Amino acid sequence: MTLKTWPRVIALADMNAFFASVEQVHNPDLMGKPIGITNGLTGTCIITSSYEARAFGVCTGMRVKEAKRLCPDFIQIPANPVLYAKVSTRIMDSLQDISPDIEIFSVDEAFIDLTRCKKVWNATPEVIGMMIKRKVFSVSKVKCSVGISGDKSTAKWAAKLMKPDGLTIIPPWEAAAKLRGVPVTELCGVNKGIGAFLAKRGAFTCGDVARLPISVLGQRFGNPGKRIWYMCQGKDPDKVQNNIKPPKSIGHGKVMPPNTTAKDTIYMYLIHMAEKVAQRLRKHALTAQRFYIGLKTRHGWLGNKFKIEFPSNDSKPLIDLCKIVMYQYWHGEGVHQVQLTALDPRAEKGQVDLFEDDDIKNHQLNKALDNINERYGEFTLAPANLLNRSDMPNVIAPAWKPYGHRQTIQDANLEKKESDE
Repeated sequence: MTLKTWPRVIALADMNAFFASVEQVHNPDLMGKPIGITNGLTGTCIITSSYEARAFGVCTGMRVKEAKRLCPDFIQIPANPVLYAKVSTRIMDSLQDISPDIEIFSVDEAFIDLTRCKKVWNATPEVIGMMIKRKVFSVSKVKCSVGISGDKSTAKWAAKLMKPDGLTIIPPWEAAAKLRGVPVTELCGVNKGIGAFLAKRGAFTCGDVARLPISVLGQRFGNPGKRIWYMCQGKDPDKVQNNIKPPKSIGHGKVMPPNTTAKDTIYMYLIHMAEKVAQRLRKHALTAQRFYIGLKTRHGWLGNKFKIEFPSNDSKPLIDLCKIVMYQYWHGEGVHQVQLTALDPRAEKGQVDLFEDDDIKNHQLNKALDNINERYGEFTLAPANLLNRSDMPNVIAPAWKPYGHRQTIQDANLEKKESDE
């Protein structure tokens, strides 16, 4: 049966163990070996692992020490985001040959809307799925799993069913039945909070949710809640978004050595994040006035949301906020992670001429620093207090610019998530 009979055709291509696979392709000596990617050689938490390592029980979020206990031959590899982004770019560009309607969902995932192309290809879902897999492998030597269905959520769920190197096809008219017994929290974007809300109403599976009145979710979560109701029936109305929207936030965070109590070290990490956020705001001609700054301890987050006097993309007011957090919110607790997020990025207004002389000088200095660091590498020139900064590499750039992680359901009531990085 060809795709002509399908009212809508959505595929999800999911690269298998992407970072680890890229490392193995880039260094053939690692092929077939159990490897795990961490944030630099000093990183202690595994970002992802190869399937060889997963066979021993090594998983994302596990500490390296535990991974080596489970797998004595485990090899720790420092993350190389520049390489991953480069390979991802090749993959995403190549998929344009199959359909121009692509949503880059994350660095290693893409939705492909084939609805407008189904008459052109005049092929079965199996043929299209293999075409996608061959295209990805031809430009990257990385294998992927593909899910094909009539909507985004079902396609994404389908892609998870056969890994690695799988192909799962769920015709639209079979989606509701396939999803009926699936826990609702297995659908992308349905977090534990939503799951708990539904569980209180006796809804644990997609079939359970479908039996609830749509108003139950709509009244609590608005339109995103209504979307969940349709998702559970294989009728996700969300379209493939190939127009990149402006960011709702820009943030950077770093995991620290567990239980860090050294004041200077914590402050250095915060300054590092302040410089990185300010640098990215400037890179994309954005400013912000509201910021979140937090320190994660074993008891939760310390910090707050702050508002500066004027929108800015200079690090100085952010550093002043970091000092406030250190002196007013931190009282010697062990810190595990730092986070700094610009909460309201907006287009920069070209009003430098209206600034004070010091502002103009800062603007010119930042421009010069950014130009040098753009050419010779990030923080080739850096403030003195960052000389001993963490050597952990950056993470992948956010989705809007243009390759990085994206949530399928975005609503403050559904999930509080500081951005990236």
